[in-house]
Amino acid sequence: MSGKVTHVFTQLATDVSRLTGRPLAFVVCCVLVVLWAISGPLFGFSDTWQLVINTSTTIVTFLMVFLIQNTQNRDNSALHAKLDELIRVSKAHNSFIGIENLPDKDLEEILSELDEASTRARQEAGAPSHRRQPKTKAAPRRPARKRT
Repeated sequence: MSGKVTHVFTQLATDVSRLTGRPLAFVVCCVLVVLWAISGPLFGFSDTWQLVINTSTTIVTFLMVFLIQNTQNRDNSALHAKLDELIRVSKAHNSFIGIENLPDKDLEEILSELDEASTRARQEAGAPSHRRQPKTKAAPRRPARKRT
């Protein structure tokens, strides 16, 4: 896909997400549904009348899925980049940079290890434990990257 098309799509997705995420957009949709329902007797509650709302909502839903996914992917990528930069410049383990790209099994192992560490920290501080149940019984391990 060309850079211009990608830029136009990104701008469209951002604008539509901002617009449709507002309360006014919800109110407009509700008004349209009420108007459609009120028009039922005028059209004799025909199959065509029902098809209008079914087709409209299906098309809008189908298109919105892609726009919302695009917006969430960009937001998530930006958030990861910001967190990775904070990890990089702090005393945190640089091995955590990019762990979102690891296979699910490896990520679960890291999460399990972090849960155990947080439980130990709470116990040492005398705070109640809120331990998450691990999905696997594999021994937790850290990512293979070295701290810089």
